[in-house]
Amino acid sequence: MISSPHPLDHLVLPTVDIALARERLGKLGFTVASDALHPFGTQNACVFLADKTYLEPLGVASPEQCEKSIVDGNVFVARDQAYRFRVGEDGFSAVVFGTDDAMADDERFNEAAISAGRMLDFSRPMKMPDGTETTAGFRLAFAADLRAPDFLAFCCQRINPLPADRSVLERHENCVTGIARVALCALQPAVYRRFFEDVVGSPQITEHSFGLTIKAANADLEILTPEGMEVFYDLPVRTNDPGLRARAILFKTRDLSVTSSHFTANGVTYTRKNNRLLARLAPGQGALFAFEEIK
Repeated sequence: MISSPHPLDHLVLPTVDIALARERLGKLGFTVASDALHPFGTQNACVFLADKTYLEPLGVASPEQCEKSIVDGNVFVARDQAYRFRVGEDGFSAVVFGTDDAMADDERFNEAAISAGRMLDFSRPMKMPDGTETTAGFRLAFAADLRAPDFLAFCCQRINPLPADRSVLERHENCVTGIARVALCALQPAVYRRFFEDVVGSPQITEHSFGLTIKAANADLEILTPEGMEVFYDLPVRTNDPGLRARAILFKTRDLSVTSSHFTANGVTYTRKNNRLLARLAPGQGALFAFEEIK
């Protein structure tokens, strides 16, 4: 185990169309970065948040290149294609944690028998709002539980860090500043406790009547029963799926009234539950988005 829990880094949201995701996220009040191509056939258009987490809407730029990447042993692409085949082209497939040493994480995953396959090193260009370009490099170590074929976790080490000053991209009209919680659903949350202990590394975990809460360095992961998803997020889910699925994201916002006003102005359907706004699932969104005022 590592000495302290890894931080949440980003969330992967497969989409059938990057342009559709960009439109939906814009209506929700997010600033979306320029499209970026991966060297293995996928592409993204990220939403960067002030707490240094981000959303990664993920599209397929070249099916042929994706197929070749899978043959070459690319776990990231293989799992994305499997998710699209089993679940659909629009969803929430992976939770990613930040690390300073992905090789050490990969060793831990192999020792714990949760490695999802070979590590991945790659780089990609990134265009900033002022038109300048930089190259971002990444090293990924993958983990998976065989009981959860539709969920992937991995640790991401930045070899060539993204630009430190992303302030323009981190300002959002909905006043969102970061991610507070990520909600996953399972019929038996407790069976995944050991998996997340190994992935996150020495997290504080609490059990409650609706599942588990796992504390990463900067955010919480909730593994909730279907009843818990309805209680906390008003989200009905099928009870015949024995696996683990990522379902909802709770964002921190500075001013919930500004968030709701933006939704109303842009025709976003939402409901209120206690002190949260819940933006319902829509094409290009991938998960239920919840918003809570947290200073």
